[in-house]
Amino acid sequence: MDFLDWVRGPLFVASLLVFVLGVTWRLWVLWRLPASKQPQAPARQPFGTADALSASLGRMLPHRGFHPSATLVTLNPYVFHIGLALVFFGYAPHIAFIQRLTGLGWPALPDMVMYLAAAATIVSLLLAIVFRLSDPVLRKISRADDHITWALTLLPLITGMGVVGEPSSSLLAHASPVYRDPLAIHLLSLELLLIWFPFGKLMHAFLVLPNRMQLARFLGRRGVRT
Repeated sequence: MDFLDWVRGPLFVASLLVFVLGVTWRLWVLWRLPASKQPQAPARQPFGTADALSASLGRMLPHRGFHPSATLVTLNPYVFHIGLALVFFGYAPHIAFIQRLTGLGWPALPDMVMYLAAAATIVSLLLAIVFRLSDPVLRKISRADDHITWALTLLPLITGMGVVGEPSSSLLAHASPVYRDPLAIHLLSLELLLIWFPFGKLMHAFLVLPNRMQLARFLGRRGVRT
C-alpha cells in the first residue's frame, strides 16, 4: 500500500467521518439552543417561513443602490462560489469520484470551461485575501479562522492543477491513476478541508440560508420591506 492508497483509503474515511460527525454535532447544538424568552412586540404584519425563504432567496443579488466603487468587492464572492461549484460538480473526474461514493452521476462540462472556472476561482480567492489584508476594517476583524479557511480552500484548487496533465477523457480511460503522487497530495488537501469544515467558517455553507431566513423573519415581523 503506497501513499495514494493510504490517502484514498483510511485517511479519506477518517476525514469523511470527522466531517459528517462534526457537521451533525454543530447543527444539533444549534438546534438545541433554547429559544429567547424576552417578550416580543406583536408582529406588524404576518410573516411566516415561506415569506422568510422567499425574501432570503430573492435578495441574493446585490442591491443596485451600492456605490460603483464596491462593484468588485460585491461581485467577487459570486465569482468564487459559482466557479467553485462548477469545478467541483462539473469536472468529469470529480463526477466519477462522486459516483464511486454515492452512485450518483451526471454529464460533465467541457474541460475548457473547467479550466476557466478554476482560474477564475483562484483569482477570486487571491483578490479576497488582498481585500482582507488591505482594508483596515477587514484586517481588524480577521482572525486565524479566516486565514486558515482561506488557505485550506485554495489548496485543493492549486494541487488539483498538478493532476491535470491531459484531457479528462484520457485520465478516466486509464485503469489506475497516472499521476499518483500529485493525486495523493490533491486528495490530502481535500481531506484537510473536510476535517476543518465543521470547526471553521466553512460551516456557513449549511447555515447561510437559515441565518438569512431568521433575519428576514425578524425584519418582516417589524414591517420592514424585504
